[in-house]
Amino acid sequence: MPPSAEAFEAERPHLVSVAYRMLGSMAEAQDVVQEAWLRYTRAGDQEIRDLRGWLTTVTGRLCLDVLKSARVSREAYTGQWLPEFFVAPEVGPAARAEQRDQVGLALLVVLERLSPEQRVAFVLHDAFAVPYDEVARVLGTTEATARQHASRGRKAASEGGVRHTAGVAEQRRVLTAFIEAANSGDLQALAAVLAPDVVSISDGGGFTSTALRPIVGVEKVSRFYVGIAHGQRMAGVTLEPVLVNGVAGVLVRGGQISGAMAVTVADGRITGLFQQLNPNKLLVSDLL
Repeated sequence: MPPSAEAFEAERPHLVSVAYRMLGSMAEAQDVVQEAWLRYTRAGDQEIRDLRGWLTTVTGRLCLDVLKSARVSREAYTGQWLPEFFVAPEVGPAARAEQRDQVGLALLVVLERLSPEQRVAFVLHDAFAVPYDEVARVLGTTEATARQHASRGRKAASEGGVRHTAGVAEQRRVLTAFIEAANSGDLQALAAVLAPDVVSISDGGGFTSTALRPIVGVEKVSRFYVGIAHGQRMAGVTLEPVLVNGVAGVLVRGGQISGAMAVTVADGRITGLFQQLNPNKLLVSDLL
């Protein structure tokens, strides 16, 4: 059967979701899916029994190539690398619709730590139930090796990720308490809402001055954000409650949007604070 634009467009949202999980960049994901379309059109009269499976495999291969080439550029990146932030309002049917298919921030941060092969194998098999023999074809390896890559990715995801178990309402409550304590410079109150192993990661991309390495521990994180809060007050910055990839966060406005921050929360305390200050990696909803 010749390629069908209608059939491909029906699969496009799925393919973008696959590619975004692997790449952490919507622009790169859309480029990959467009290349998958071109390869589909070149398939001619080739028999494709399972179009979604065929396109998912093609997309996976393309993502693997991008991840391998991106490793060099990301190693040369200024400071820490965080995935793109999808920023949307907290309330309303339209806001919920925008958030429904977004990938959790905690998972995306973990995925950034995996090797390209681990990331592709883990995402394809665990997130999209692609059989290991197909994963092996994507990676150009044996099924046993594909299983090993997925297993190592799974282990890294379970052991290396920030803990995040709270619902959005609790996230918002804890984040509000954190902001109030930082604004008042109350280190004791900050310590009460930060987990002992809390980590703060900031991505400035060379556009602004920020911490170039992760900040770990209650005392260091507290002092860092007390300093930020003081600077924001002096600059007349406002913080607008939003959702960032489905978790509680704030949009930072100083005349114009200058960044966003999101948190992960477990057991009533913040386990991770993530600042996206690279304007090229902020995808802000038209609803804001």
